[in-house]
Amino acid sequence: MKTASSRKLFAYWNERRGSRLAPERGDIEPGAMREVLGDSFIVTFDPAVDHPFRLAGTRVCVLFGHELKGGPFVQLWGLASRDRVRGLVASVAEEAVAAVAGVRARTAEGSHADLELVLLPLYHRGKMQVRLLGLLAPIASPYWLGAERVVSLTLGAVRHLGPAVETLAPGGLVGVGRQPRPTLTVHQGGLGSR
Repeated sequence: MKTASSRKLFAYWNERRGSRLAPERGDIEPGAMREVLGDSFIVTFDPAVDHPFRLAGTRVCVLFGHELKGGPFVQLWGLASRDRVRGLVASVAEEAVAAVAGVRARTAEGSHADLELVLLPLYHRGKMQVRLLGLLAPIASPYWLGAERVVSLTLGAVRHLGPAVETLAPGGLVGVGRQPRPTLTVHQGGLGSR
């Protein structure tokens, strides 16, 4: 994870979940994560309406120039990224796996910024696939923040955080810190083929 906010939120979420796959929504206390609250959000897992925001921190709203509560999370993304974002949200919710992703933001004026996205599953009243805790924060604060608004996001590389998921369908999440499996390559020729 590239941002301090991402690391702090993940550490807090991880501590609150203990030995469970995810913490209960009620276990998340805003006061305990006040340093990252402005970059944080909660979405409802509801594919039919593109996962609406339940809450969105002030810094997340400033990026887009308006209040996000009630708006669809997926609609913040460019058309080319929307299906991947839907798949990412579904993987986090259904597989109970945390994820981090690189994001490229574009403003109406054509300015760009690199952001980091974190999505974390939550239990809600004992059920999974109801809420997700997230964070969207700039890697470096852009000069235009507050003067220009983001109109489109592009999803970059995605990685899962932790051991909960080992295999996924193609296009799924890639494990952080996992080394690629060694492969054996056979070359024709060599000493024995004279």
